[in-house]
Amino acid sequence: MGMLSPLPMRDGVGATRLHVPMQGAWPTVASYMIERFFHLDAEGLLARFDRGEIVDRDGSALNRDTPLGDAEFVWYYRDPPVEKRMPFEVELLHQDEELVVVDKPHFLPTTPGGRYLQNSALVRLRNLLGIPELTPIHRLDRATAGLLMFSVRPATRGAYQLLFENRQVQKVYEAVSARPVDWDPGRFPLVYRNRITKNRGEVRVRIDDGEESNSETLIELLSADDRVVHTLLRPHSGKMHQLRVHLAAVGLGILNDGFYPELLPETPDDFDRPLQLLARELRFTDPLSGEAREFTTRRRLQDAPAAP
Repeated sequence: MGMLSPLPMRDGVGATRLHVPMQGAWPTVASYMIERFFHLDAEGLLARFDRGEIVDRDGSALNRDTPLGDAEFVWYYRDPPVEKRMPFEVELLHQDEELVVVDKPHFLPTTPGGRYLQNSALVRLRNLLGIPELTPIHRLDRATAGLLMFSVRPATRGAYQLLFENRQVQKVYEAVSARPVDWDPGRFPLVYRNRITKNRGEVRVRIDDGEESNSETLIELLSADDRVVHTLLRPHSGKMHQLRVHLAAVGLGILNDGFYPELLPETPDDFDRPLQLLARELRFTDPLSGEAREFTTRRRLQDAPAAP
């Protein structure tokens, strides 16, 4: 179990923990942090010590003269990035004492990171529901919309996380792709497998078809017209970008995907052109009650063919 923060949530965001060396060339904790965060204004950092904003694990404030070695871990609040609110809302589908299930919109990340803080599903929900312990049990890419499940209580969180780790959750997705010139509906349904790895610092995953596969997706045809192909996807594994990679590999790269089959130059979000990938269904047996659980999105992919 991780260390509990001595500082409470603030606007749905927890304090940051920093490990400080117990010995070294720095006479004080403050001098270490000034060197560690060389890109920040040193006087501004010292002023935070003076205001008591940097604390030890028992919540006691450190000052600018606290000697190195007096605190192995310190906590503080990061200065939030300047954010313009994304014009999308998280839709609450289900809430009980253990679980919260929502429909996440396209473009909104699951958790805060980088330039996204308040513009994350987790922070919005913590603020909306007043549940500071709320934690995602799984994740969706920022570009992907649909079902996202959160744990309410730390005491039971592990039981639900194990469902995903042990592949005991049936996940179903939808995608819309441009219809290829050589379109052949007779190919479907098909099972696609390959080996996917993710290297640190690389935005795309790597694919090695010469190695034993570690990812598998059942791809079924829902419908098609003279413009697009609408597929149903049942992943057996949960590798990063798996569905995007597998559809691109069979010639059905998802509409508005800037990563696969080709990495396109980064551009500002175009809210009129979301990635046409949707987390549609979640099914599992509740590990606490033994009850069969099933959740279905209320969203629809904007480029899907019209129903006949």
